Amino acid sequence: MKLLKSILMGGALFFGLSMSAIAADPVKVGFVYVGPINDGGWNTAHDKARLALEEALGDKVETVFVENVPEGPDSERVMTQMALSGADLIFTTSFGYMDPTLNVAAKFPNVKFEHATGYKTSDNMSSYSARFYEGRAIQGHIAGSMTKSNIIGYIASVPIPEVVRGINSAYIHAKKVNPNVEFKIIWLFTWMDPAKESDAAKTLIEQGADVILQHTDSTAPLAAMQAAGNVIGFGQASDMTEYGPSPRVSSIIDDWAPYYIERTKAVMDGTWKSQAVWHGISTGMVGIGEITDAIPEKVRAEAIALQDSIVSGAYHAFTGPLNKQDGSPWLASGETADDGTLAGMTFYVEGIKGKVPN
Repeated sequence: MKLLKSILMGGALFFGLSMSAIAADPVKVGFVYVGPINDGGWNTAHDKARLALEEALGDKVETVFVENVPEGPDSERVMTQMALSGADLIFTTSFGYMDPTLNVAAKFPNVKFEHATGYKTSDNMSSYSARFYEGRAIQGHIAGSMTKSNIIGYIASVPIPEVVRGINSAYIHAKKVNPNVEFKIIWLFTWMDPAKESDAAKTLIEQGADVILQHTDSTAPLAAMQAAGNVIGFGQASDMTEYGPSPRVSSIIDDWAPYYIERTKAVMDGTWKSQAVWHGISTGMVGIGEITDAIPEKVRAEAIALQDSIVSGAYHAFTGPLNKQDGSPWLASGETADDGTLAGMTFYVEGIKGKVPN
């Protein structure tokens, strides 16, 4: 009897220890990056958020990442390998990963996937994005107020709605404060290529631009502006303060950390559900970097007031009257754009020259 009791107690102790060990296993979270984590921009921002996730959850979480993963078939291989290696949650952080993420998610129904800046979802795949166009409105106001040549350059990456929205938002708000402003846009058809980004900035400067905005990932444009002198620009995705107080006079900062922490906790406690979120300045997912003293106090105050009005909901960055590029009416006076139109935006607003590439 004593022997049986001892065996039962030993079994219970072993079972308890086993359950404790299982309960203590960390959640494994994977990240797929389109560029290097030291690009100083987009990928740096995502990796900074990954590190914040580790700091917030400690030994309850294990993270892995792969950088420089091209958009396309090779990304499926990387995601598949992450899932096979035991990842419970995988964040894929570039628009071109959307269909590959959807494909891999279908093969691993017990793994949760989160795709950045896309629009497709499934039972085990969410999408998340930020309203970068709100930050572009503030940059446009500063750019239109500061240009002396009336020529503003814009280095565009890939012709998807997200990038087109940003161009339109910046132009609308530059035009409001400076009716004579002209945008010169160079499309690179890549998210990151420091040499091409630098060359684009130099070309825009040669064309008379004294303010340049970018929707590319590296700090190369700011380095080119710094070398040229008398040209100002903005940090993209990360603060890029090393180029302040000029040429970097402010920035759009992507703060993914709260979202990554929230969604990882949801996996831990079993509450994760597929969703599609699109957050902006009001939630902190889009941050506006400090406006430096290279900008006059009046312009700085106006930009901050614009930011406050967006946060409060009193103002929408796309408010009519606005026409499309061909002059056809789009938004009536006081009317604001709906999210569906913004999400699928592939047209320029009236006043922008050139065509949106296919």
